[in-house]
Amino acid sequence: MRSGYFDLLRAAAIARVVLYHSMGWAWITVAFPAMGLMFALAGALTAASLDRAPTGTVLGRRLRRLLPPVWALAAMAVPVMLLAGESAWSLGWWLLPLRDPHLAGRLAPALSMIWYIRVYLWFMLCSPLLLRVFRRYPVATLLTPFTLLVAFTVIGSRGGSVPQELWDLSLYGTCWLLGFAHHDGQLRAVRPRVFAALTGVLAVAGLAWIATHPGPRGFDLNDDPIGNALWSAALVLLMFRLAPRRDPLHRAPRLAGVVAFLNRRAMTIYLWHQMAILCAVALAAAVGAVLDRAEFLALVVALLAVAVAVVGWVEDLAARRPVRAPRLLRAAVNGGRLRATAQI
Repeated sequence: MRSGYFDLLRAAAIARVVLYHSMGWAWITVAFPAMGLMFALAGALTAASLDRAPTGTVLGRRLRRLLPPVWALAAMAVPVMLLAGESAWSLGWWLLPLRDPHLAGRLAPALSMIWYIRVYLWFMLCSPLLLRVFRRYPVATLLTPFTLLVAFTVIGSRGGSVPQELWDLSLYGTCWLLGFAHHDGQLRAVRPRVFAALTGVLAVAGLAWIATHPGPRGFDLNDDPIGNALWSAALVLLMFRLAPRRDPLHRAPRLAGVVAFLNRRAMTIYLWHQMAILCAVALAAAVGAVLDRAEFLALVVALLAVAVAVVGWVEDLAARRPVRAPRLLRAAVNGGRLRATAQI
């Protein structure tokens, strides 16, 4: 199921993630809760894939597309962390990150985005069974993740310990299941007034919780699981309801090209953008430059473009499509070939 609208939403979500981590604006997480939307889109696409192909084929294809970009990052990160004294056993989770590899030292912030891969993997592996349960008990299944999230919040407030894997699955589980509901057409089957009322209740409840439970960074959804779950579910419902029946990009070829590029390199951008931010900070400090926000963002984007140029082709190999090297890289390779031919 290829959707220009889905591609547009995914590109916007990736851009928002980069902007948030570069600028540190807490409010932008409320303005556009990108992570919940990304999991919802992934849930809809996973349900579509499971309806088209055998489970083993779907899981194999998803793993093949997901893991090579992770391994490309690990090829840089693991040797550095081994030299820093990290345990090879703890770093072994880079091969199949069902748990977060142990991260420490200066590289830890730049590698923290691996949590998304972990959560995505667990949702994907559970989806064959989860989709069957959802189709038999849709309402109860939709309510389960949020119920667990509330229970985990109570346990945590009383000094209990809840594994991070369960926290994240309960936090984003409703969004993933809403992707199932969208694929099955259940959301469009809801009467407009009922749909508007449900979305409104979730939005008001989410905003009220966020306003009354600010975290250490203010109104940042990443510090407020319950507010995050409610508000993200409301936005996901709205975005799915607004889905046009025709491709919204068919009359905007330039925008369609940008969106297509961001989707082809989504994993690379996501996995490497924190590294680009870390390098931008280090580079500015090394030359003694004081950058304003716009200049810093431009530097991050430039460094991220270098990372995409160097390792982005891994996504093409993983997807079994023709490798698309940047024009400058192709020109350099072709120039080298011409010089070698001239020497011969």
